[in-house]
Amino acid sequence: MFIKCLYLIFAYLCGSIPFAYIVAKAVKKVDIRKVGSENPGTTNVLRSIGKGAGVTVFVLDTLKGFIPVFFAIFIDSSFSYSVAVAAVAIVGHMFTIFLNFRGGKGVAAGLGVFLALMPLPSLIAFAIFGIVVLFSRYVALGSIVAAISLPLAAYFSGYALEPIIFSFAAGMLIIYRHRANIKRLKNGTENRFKIFKRK
Repeated sequence: MFIKCLYLIFAYLCGSIPFAYIVAKAVKKVDIRKVGSENPGTTNVLRSIGKGAGVTVFVLDTLKGFIPVFFAIFIDSSFSYSVAVAAVAIVGHMFTIFLNFRGGKGVAAGLGVFLALMPLPSLIAFAIFGIVVLFSRYVALGSIVAAISLPLAAYFSGYALEPIIFSFAAGMLIIYRHRANIKRLKNGTENRFKIFKRK
C-alpha cells in the first residue's frame, strides 16, 4: 500500500512538471504566464515562443502523462489503479504545485494518459482534433471536440464501462478548463491558429 501511495505522489509530481514554463524560460527567458493568453500550455507557447518550442512542450507534456500510467502496471496490475494514476497525473498538469497550482488545460497530458490506457480511442480522438483544427483553425474547438469524441471512440472500440466513464469525466474536466475559450468562440473573439503563414 505504501509503494502504491508513493507512486501516486510520483505521478502527480510528474504531471506537475511545467514544461511550458521551463521551455519558455529556456528559449526566450520569458514567463509564459505573463505573455499571450497567459496560460502555461502548448498553444500559448506555440503562439508566443514559436513552433519548435510549442512542439517540444507538446511532446514533453504528452510523455509526462504517458510514462506514469504506462509503468503503473508494475506497481499494481489492476485497471482501477491505472485510472487512479492517470487521474492524479492530469490533475498535476492542471494544478501544478510548481506554479502555485496554476497549470495547463490538460489536453497534451490527457493524450499521454489515454494513449497508455486506451491507445486506439486516443489516436482516433487525436485525429479528430487535428481535422477540426485544420479546417476551423481553432485549437480550443479541436480540444473540446476531441474530449467529447474520446469516450464515444472508447465505447465503439469495445472498452468496458470503467474506462469509458473515466474518459468521459476527464473530457468534461478538460472542457470545463476551456470555459473561457467557449465564451470567446460564442462571441467570435477566439484567436485562430495560423497553421500556414500567408504572404
